[in-house]
Amino acid sequence: MSTTMDIHAILESLPHRYPFLLVDRVLSVEPGKEIVALKNVTINEPFFPGHYPHHPVMPGVLIIEAMAQVAALLSFKSMDSKPDEKSVYYFAGIDNARFKRPVSPGDQLIFKVSLTRSMRGVFKFAATAEVDGQLAAEAELMCTVKSVA
Repeated sequence: MSTTMDIHAILESLPHRYPFLLVDRVLSVEPGKEIVALKNVTINEPFFPGHYPHHPVMPGVLIIEAMAQVAALLSFKSMDSKPDEKSVYYFAGIDNARFKRPVSPGDQLIFKVSLTRSMRGVFKFAATAEVDGQLAAEAELMCTVKSVA
């Protein structure tokens, strides 16, 4: 079953808020398998004034963070749950991160994230970010949900 999520559903499913919410829409999600989501990159992003003002480029770490947020959406959909104040979704690892092209204002990032492994609350994903069909970044991500006191 493939479903979509608008910004309201994303806000219900992720604890992130401005300026760290980096997902605008989910185009499709198959729980336990894969998700496709997007982010519209605008000149109004808070990092552009300080990240090469003469030639604005989205920081690679934020592209990775956006991929992790998309992965979190897939995890929560796969577990049929939503985040709460008693748990936090953390990075457990980032492997083979590669950046293939700069991401600039006006670009639309399309994230494709596949769940490759899930064991004892640790999830492993293969993630890509594309702009206009060109690979912008890729990484293998490991994330986990931890209880907080």
